[in-house]
Amino acid sequence: MKPRVEQILEALERASNLEDLQSVLEKLRDHFRVDHIVYHWVNSAGEQYGCGTYDLDWAARYQEKDYLRIDPVIQGCFQRFHPVDWNELDWSSRAAKALRADAIAHGVGNQGFSVPIRGPNGQFALFTVNHTCDDVLWARFTELHRSGLILIAYHCNQKALEFEPGRTPAPAQSLSPREVDALTLLALGQSRAQVADALSISEHTLRVYIESARFKLGALNTTHAVARAISRGLIVV
Repeated sequence: MKPRVEQILEALERASNLEDLQSVLEKLRDHFRVDHIVYHWVNSAGEQYGCGTYDLDWAARYQEKDYLRIDPVIQGCFQRFHPVDWNELDWSSRAAKALRADAIAHGVGNQGFSVPIRGPNGQFALFTVNHTCDDVLWARFTELHRSGLILIAYHCNQKALEFEPGRTPAPAQSLSPREVDALTLLALGQSRAQVADALSISEHTLRVYIESARFKLGALNTTHAVARAISRGLIVV
C-alpha cells in the first residue's frame, strides 16, 4: 500500500481548478483529524485569496477588518522561511489579542502550524493547519507530521500557480517530482535521514535523486544544487 501522503499528492496533481483544491483540503482536514486546513495567497499588490475550511463568515470578517495588516501569523511568517508554530509568534499586542479572540469566536482553533511559501512575481502564500488542543498534544502532532505537511504545502502552491492567469512558464529544464521533494525538504533544513523517512525511501535512493538533480543543475554539491533550484524557480521555499 502506498503511503497516504503520496495518495494525497496524487489527488493534488489531478486538481484542475480551485474547487478541486478546496475538495483536497477538506479531505486533508479529515485525514489529519484537525479542525481546519487553509491555503492563503497574497500577491505583491496585497491582493489575497485562498481556500480551506474556515467558516466563510470568518473569511469575510478577516478581510472586512483588514486583519492581514496586523495578523501575527502573516507578519511572523513573512519574516521566516521555515515552518512556524503559532506558539512561537508574538501575540502580546492589544490588536493581536483582539484578533485571536475574534478568530476563536468564529471557530478558529488555538493552535496553528503555518508553512510560508514564496513564489514568482512577489507571490507569498501560507499553508496552515489549525486545531483546538493543548500544547503537548499539538507538539506531538507537528513533530509526527511536519515533513509531510511541508511537502503538501509545496504541492498546493505549485497547483495554485497553475491556476493563476499570466503565471510564469515552467523552466525548460525541470526536475522530477521526487527530485523537487528531496531538494525542497533539504532547503528547509531537514537532514538526509529525515528526508528519506518523509519520502518513504532509503537513504541510498535519496542519494540517487539528489545526484540526478545535481547533474541536471550543473551543481558542484548538494548545497549548490539547492541554491540553483531556488534561484531558477524549480523549488519554492
